[in-house]
Amino acid sequence: MKKLLVTGGAGFIGSEFVRQGVKRGYGIVVVDKLTYAGDLMRIKDVEKEIIFYRADITDKEFIEHIFDKEKPDSIIHWAAESHVDRSIQDAFPFLETNVKGTRILLEISRQHGIERFINISTDEVYGELKESASSASGEGEQFYETTPLNPSSPYSASKASADMLGRAYLRTYGVPVITVRPSNTYGHFQYPEKLIPVAISKAIDNKPVPVYAKGENVREWLYVEDCVRGTYAVLEKGRIGEIYNIGSGQERRNIDVVRKILSTLGKSESLVEFVQDRPGHDFKYRLNSDKIKNALGFEVKTAFDEGLEKTVQWYLENEWWWRRSTTHRE
Repeated sequence: MKKLLVTGGAGFIGSEFVRQGVKRGYGIVVVDKLTYAGDLMRIKDVEKEIIFYRADITDKEFIEHIFDKEKPDSIIHWAAESHVDRSIQDAFPFLETNVKGTRILLEISRQHGIERFINISTDEVYGELKESASSASGEGEQFYETTPLNPSSPYSASKASADMLGRAYLRTYGVPVITVRPSNTYGHFQYPEKLIPVAISKAIDNKPVPVYAKGENVREWLYVEDCVRGTYAVLEKGRIGEIYNIGSGQERRNIDVVRKILSTLGKSESLVEFVQDRPGHDFKYRLNSDKIKNALGFEVKTAFDEGLEKTVQWYLENEWWWRRSTTHRE
């Protein structure tokens, strides 16, 4: 049985990776600092099937101890500070975790001769597409794996740095890095600071739902289960040294996402509150995902409307979970 070390395994996407990994029969070792966005409740159902360490990936000595004791075969590196707004307020934690932490993991992996290092990046490292708001049909300019990186925010700059560190350790030291760049991911257990969970939780409470500017920014939405399935395809069949975009091909303007949520909940669109745009707000992302489809046979299973309805229903049925957070409240 292969043993996987999963950083950020109590986070939103990392926990889904852990849950799917247990079902797939992997040995799972989770490393998570349990910051404000980390939560052991996400992996409670599999807690007896995994090994958990509360650890900061910037703590080199403790991470070395974990590697020495657990001897993982592969690393799947989800751990990251990931909220753009927080990075604009204070970039330091993003540089510490996303850059320094990644460098430590790569260095220790080099010393331990691991089989695969799956470095999770983001579509935001590419920068933005500046098409008109009416061109959300899925045609036009796209980001390919070969597109030069052009990050806009402190968050995306820190992820681009981690991305390039992985590429450098591959080239210089032969660390078996594979890079994954997913599009905007949504679904159950997402911490209520991103657009979809904020809109759902605010609307449930009949509070104003904040939308930046006019809500015309466009994102490509990927259901969390599909994101993780794609990452397992890369882990199991991807080639060392390659980069794989994981997108859904399903784009929506932010305002249309919010309107769909309000409609699903039976709420009035009068709850929409347009607020001042954030600095450096990227207009649009669109990934070309032909490579992972053609080379690895990966296909997205969840249509956006289906995934959004499932997500809304989950938040309705699990208020106990998201109400433990104060982020969504006034």
